[in-house]
Amino acid sequence: MNEQTYDRSGRAIRLVPVDDDNWRAVADVAPRDDQRGFVAALAARYLLLSMRGGVWTSLGITADDRVVGHIMWAYDDEGDAYWIGGMVVDAAEQGRGVGGPAVRALVRLLEDRPDCRRICLSYHPDNTAAARLYERLGFELTGEREDDEVVAALPGSGAA
Repeated sequence: MNEQTYDRSGRAIRLVPVDDDNWRAVADVAPRDDQRGFVAALAARYLLLSMRGGVWTSLGITADDRVVGHIMWAYDDEGDAYWIGGMVVDAAEQGRGVGGPAVRALVRLLEDRPDCRRICLSYHPDNTAAARLYERLGFELTGEREDDEVVAALPGSGAA
């Protein structure tokens, strides 16, 4: 990350590789109960997708060097797009402004890749918190769907 981002209380938000030192803390990240219809009950599910699926890359989200969340990305060569997925902010960290800085940091990381043409994500249409966050960050609905989720893309993202 080149440019530092902060949450509402001034903590430095960083994306970090999942490694031998932090994987347990990342795996234990759990959303609020009311969000479990939209994201996995534990970030461990996303870590397994990254480890076993060969498509996704998991990152930990830290606030002042303490793990507070998980986010992952993948490249879809058929759609010529990078995808953001599996963002979970721990229930104890909800409402502190972690999600926005984390997504902005990942967007910057992906835009710096020479093959970045488009950045997309999907979310369940009933997930109003996600819809507000992504709209505030500039993502626009594309009219496409991924299973039961709507697709949004960042206009003008990437090198193309």
